[in-house]
Amino acid sequence: MAHTSARTDLDALRDRPRADVLIVGAGINGIATFRDLALQGVDVAIVDRGDFVSGASAASSHMIHGGIRYLENGEFRLVRESVQERNALLKTAPHYVKPLQTTIPIYSTFSGILSAPLRFLTHRSGKPQERGAVLIKLGLTAYDSFSRDGGSVPRHRFVGRKKALAELPRLDPSLKYTATYFDASMHDPERLALDVLADGLAAGANARAANYVSAVGASSAGVRLRDADSGEEFDFSASVVINASGPWTDLTNDAMGTASRFMGGTKGSHVVLDNPELLAATGGREIFFEHSDGRIVLIYPLKGRVLVGTTDLEHDMTQPIRCTESEVDYFFELVKHVFPSIAVDRSQIVFRFAGVRPLPRHEDEAPGFVSRDYRLERGELAGGTPLVSIVGGKWTTFRALAEHLANDVLGLLGRTRTTSTDGLAIGGGAGYPATESARRVWTTSHGDEIGRERADALLERYGTRASSVIEYLVEGDDEPLEGAPTYTRREIEWLASTERVVHLLDVVLRRTSLAFVGALDRSLLEELADIVGGALDWSAEHRRDEVAEAIRFLGEQHGLTFTADEAARAL
Repeated sequence: MAHTSARTDLDALRDRPRADVLIVGAGINGIATFRDLALQGVDVAIVDRGDFVSGASAASSHMIHGGIRYLENGEFRLVRESVQERNALLKTAPHYVKPLQTTIPIYSTFSGILSAPLRFLTHRSGKPQERGAVLIKLGLTAYDSFSRDGGSVPRHRFVGRKKALAELPRLDPSLKYTATYFDASMHDPERLALDVLADGLAAGANARAANYVSAVGASSAGVRLRDADSGEEFDFSASVVINASGPWTDLTNDAMGTASRFMGGTKGSHVVLDNPELLAATGGREIFFEHSDGRIVLIYPLKGRVLVGTTDLEHDMTQPIRCTESEVDYFFELVKHVFPSIAVDRSQIVFRFAGVRPLPRHEDEAPGFVSRDYRLERGELAGGTPLVSIVGGKWTTFRALAEHLANDVLGLLGRTRTTSTDGLAIGGGAGYPATESARRVWTTSHGDEIGRERADALLERYGTRASSVIEYLVEGDDEPLEGAPTYTRREIEWLASTERVVHLLDVVLRRTSLAFVGALDRSLLEELADIVGGALDWSAEHRRDEVAEAIRFLGEQHGLTFTADEAARAL
């Protein structure tokens, strides 16, 4: 097994400070473009001021979807591309992307018919008005025509109140119909992105990646990079620079001396609830609907919890991005709207998160109607280096966006595409067992020393990359974590040693789901810090600092509460 230090990656950039392409920003779009270019043999490097996939891409609704409501915006190209990419990801990343049955509760028959054409033509929301059954039926019929993938995705279906309540008895009994269709869930967005990154790095020495490295300026010598930990700066030259920093694109361009006003992102927040009653009420389906204020919202069962979101609010990118108490009140109101007999309160929130969508500047256009499509903006850095900025984009279309951008960059470099990513398996999706019998064969063959049940859990967590995890687990003594027995000590060691971990937060927020499901307390953070610190040679003081910083950050950004005693003992 190859142990890879994140700081070794930084040394690789410093020792050879040049590449054909430098990508600034390692969210999903930057990472996907990195993978695509690396597979073409391009000398490409990617950096991010934080951890990989720790910005806007880490604040998604955990869905891969065609975007039925984009039809109302007239974005037919985007819907077609989105459903094609959704259907492809079900096949290329089946370990993380799975079919999701989605139900829309409907309270009227004809509502919204007169206002819909106005929204379509003007993209102004006007006075919010709920979509009725006729309008939703028209939308889903059109959606089916885009999304069925030769019949592999079932058609939508409508049922009346009686049958709807028989299927989901805790729904609001005043509804008139429900409509049900299929999209896809993305159980582990960060892990999917890390698989995409690993595929790019596996292409060879032509691909280099470093986290916690920011672009802070530019000159004729190249882009000025800064190591976030040491503060050391160095110049890095490239034939083409890609700005993939999402909602921070304008700020990154400003830092590199090329002012732009491309972005106008909106904040979306979510809460994760530990409410078994609400979880059971969803019947395993996402509940997707329009609230009275015109926002599209969702209630979504995930990892034994319920994800509730999202908002769509204007945001100043120089200000903190956090889920506010008023947003929490809004979420509770919408749960009550759909499931009036189920009580929710703040004690059930185990995690909250917020991010800013990388949307284009939209002036007076209503946030909900701002295009979710993407475009590429050309510019130049000092010295004439071509700069390409990504404006827009979403999780579902990351492969298609990367292909489009890579083609443009290959043109700038005078090169041609040699490898297609269309239909190419991602990470642990390669060879993933597609049937229950195939899965039994895989878990039996890999479960000799760790047991079939454990092998199955690791297959679910890492796809077929689990074979590498299992090889490491059986090389030494292993035992479950005291604070999270579904993980083991050697598994955490493997993550720290092979997945470019720099801080404790990288493990709890992105390499695992421990924060998301509400599994963290101080003792578990200390246990993890000892394991990660052992793998990365942290001193005792460094381990204490990492725990203290994790407690501070998780409290401020994600609403996790640690007792005063826990917080004090972490200092």
